[in-house]
Amino acid sequence: MVFKRCVALVAALATAAILTPAAVAAEGDIAEALKRIPGLTVVAEKPAPEGYRFFHLTFTQPADHHDPRAGTFEQRYTLLHKDFSAPTVAFSSGYNVNEKPVLSEPAQLVGGNQLSMEYRYFKPSRPAKEDFAKQLTIWQAAVDEHRAVQAFKEIYQGKWLATGASKGGMTATYYRRFFPDDVDGTIPYVAPNDVVDSRDSYNRFLDRVGDDPRCRAALKAVQRAVLERRDEFLALAAKEVAEKNLTFTTVGTIDISLELVVIESYWTFWQYEKQADCATVPAAGSPAEVIYQWFDKVESLVIYADQVHEPFVPYYYQSAAQLGGPEAYDGHLRDLLRYPGKYVPSTFVPKSIEIPPFDHFAMADIDFWVRTRGSRLLFIYGANDPWGAERFEPARRRDTATFTVPGGNHTSRIAQLPPAEAAAATAMVRRWAGLPPVAGTRSSAPADFGAERPRL
Repeated sequence: MVFKRCVALVAALATAAILTPAAVAAEGDIAEALKRIPGLTVVAEKPAPEGYRFFHLTFTQPADHHDPRAGTFEQRYTLLHKDFSAPTVAFSSGYNVNEKPVLSEPAQLVGGNQLSMEYRYFKPSRPAKEDFAKQLTIWQAAVDEHRAVQAFKEIYQGKWLATGASKGGMTATYYRRFFPDDVDGTIPYVAPNDVVDSRDSYNRFLDRVGDDPRCRAALKAVQRAVLERRDEFLALAAKEVAEKNLTFTTVGTIDISLELVVIESYWTFWQYEKQADCATVPAAGSPAEVIYQWFDKVESLVIYADQVHEPFVPYYYQSAAQLGGPEAYDGHLRDLLRYPGKYVPSTFVPKSIEIPPFDHFAMADIDFWVRTRGSRLLFIYGANDPWGAERFEPARRRDTATFTVPGGNHTSRIAQLPPAEAAAATAMVRRWAGLPPVAGTRSSAPADFGAERPRL
């Protein structure tokens, strides 16, 4: 009898030791369930919004999904857990993970869990032995997300959605192209789609953006003022550089940095400001200090200092290698430029990082899939956002839609759409999540949702 009890005890202990995350989840303990996902480390549990638990995590990823010999790295994630039975949203910013417990709009619309990931090569989610050319590609990043989603499906076995804004929206689209069956729907926000890098529509868009030609003229006038009075502004910039101990090793000099910022300031204004902000544009004859302060609000004239710019190098590398980038909007400045042709992605990548020949196939492949095979895709754009000048056009009759926020910029979201369109988009998201429609939208997505993208 004692022997039988011992056997039963050993069996019980063995069963407990091999409980799956799903089995633990069924008992309702998210912290214990997370500990049983292979490769996942719970770094800390942090304060969370009411009804949620919030975790900082790392997940072990291969440095090169093609080559197991390349080693591994720890990729940062966060998890907002609400309920094991709720839908789950996979969110990517395309950059660093947000360490604060911020719910994306889709997660709010479905009342779901949210798994947020840091894009590979954004520090500290970077292999010890770097190999940009092999390891920093859209496919490698898509496999990262695929592995993570599959691991968390052991816990969250309901519906899954993927989302992201700007480069995060691009990331969500690329992930879906390579793994079309991983999630039940994808909601990319303000996602650019530069199919042929040498053919751009951006400048034609910028020629007529907004409702007031006087605003466009004022922006161009203040750009010219800075370059015509370059010495005044270089003196102000040099003072700031000295105070903050800034350097310009990557772009070259403070003069180059200033010129590049002036070129892109017109773009940046429309990317982040609103039509009403046209009233804030200073007159070209304003004191240099007044114009300098305005640039600080729109885009600092020293933003390309190494210390400010370095975290975004992986983006610029990808732009130079696969993603493409917009042409310079500088026709009205040509007579004042000292460094024509410098406004290209490679300028913003340190010389120590070798950039391979541009991959002309990568974006064409994504675009072709979206246009012909993509299903359950909902794209959101802003009417005044320059990045929307080249956008994704999903296949018709495949449960897809594209909505544009009137007057919207690079922070556009579903809640800003006209009521009927907002309701339609919300119903689509909730249907993919296996939920009934609701009246209107219940989103309160933060105003800076998707605002991390560098200005280039």
